[in-house]
Amino acid sequence: MNRKGFTLIELLVVIAIIGILSSVVLASLNTARSKGSDAAVKAQIGQLSAQAAIFYDTDHGGVTNTYSGLCTDSQFLKLLNAATTTAGANGWCKAVDANNWAAMSPLKSSNTSYWCIDGTGYVGAGPATSSSTCI
Repeated sequence: MNRKGFTLIELLVVIAIIGILSSVVLASLNTARSKGSDAAVKAQIGQLSAQAAIFYDTDHGGVTNTYSGLCTDSQFLKLLNAATTTAGANGWCKAVDANNWAAMSPLKSSNTSYWCIDGTGYVGAGPATSSSTCI
């Protein structure tokens, strides 16, 4: 007898192969999403430097050229919150003194990796706590 079509075993093998390939693709996609989120956090943290410069040059109650109050500035916090929302965790900002500041956000890919920026111009990996500046 000449029958056309596939056997049940052949169909199950094809379905299993497709399932394995799709799981590999989805795992790679999650890694790419995580790296994309990390790049967004780094870009958003990098924008804090420009906002800090604007804050420094603005007259705050007759006091210019100071970073005091930077961490409560609405525009600065908006940028920092955008980075921490992308990361899905809390960051911090610290006005070290009237002349220096630091801000940090965790990266999406790791709970122990942070991206930091400070008033000295440093942008890069940073500490996990607000007890010190980035460098």
